[in-house]
Amino acid sequence: MGVLVTVEGLDGAGKRTLSTALTAELASRGLRVGATAFPRYGRSVHADLVSEALHGKVGDLGDSVHGMAVLFALDRAEAVPELTEMLASNDVVLLDRYAASNAAFGAARLHQDARGEFAEWIRQLEFDRLRLPAPTLQVLLRVPVAVATARAADRESADAGRARDAFERDAGLQERTGAVYEGLAADGWAGAWHVHEQPDAADTAAPAGAAVAAVTALADRVLAGADA
Repeated sequence: MGVLVTVEGLDGAGKRTLSTALTAELASRGLRVGATAFPRYGRSVHADLVSEALHGKVGDLGDSVHGMAVLFALDRAEAVPELTEMLASNDVVLLDRYAASNAAFGAARLHQDARGEFAEWIRQLEFDRLRLPAPTLQVLLRVPVAVATARAADRESADAGRARDAFERDAGLQERTGAVYEGLAADGWAGAWHVHEQPDAADTAAPAGAAVAAVTALADRVLAGADA
């Protein structure tokens, strides 16, 4: 059974870049790596409803913090068979966003912190009630809000298909979400965390050495235990 590693952070933080670096490094070490991202736009009706709501196409659905959180959670719940199969056939499974994103953004929308009732509700909903696989390690990609926002805007300008949604356009929400993420990591919400800060936060190609080292060390320990 493989280890489940999630990559978390603000919109535009560089999660895809980090996930790509992790995948390449792990594969170079001979490890079998599976990867996917949430929400699963174009693959899940729940994810597509999320997208439509975030772009103002489903009435006032986007205004409901708990309603949106349920859609995010149901998208992941629908993917449990896929995740189970990936974990069975790979040494490491990397996820771009997971349950912590739901806790961080929802709590921030409600002006709560990591220890508020919303984050705990999400933990119970996704892991206890919907029985999602628990992450072995959650990697928080720390980057200044201004940098993440600029990246998201540049991405939108370069690709019309990646127009920013309501969450991405709300700088205040992004700031509060970053603070909730820090609290989740400090408290060990839903498992272990590694906080990765890019050496040059303005550079999306900055080396992800510390995060890669943390994940590969985890994989090596787990595999050593499996071989013992």
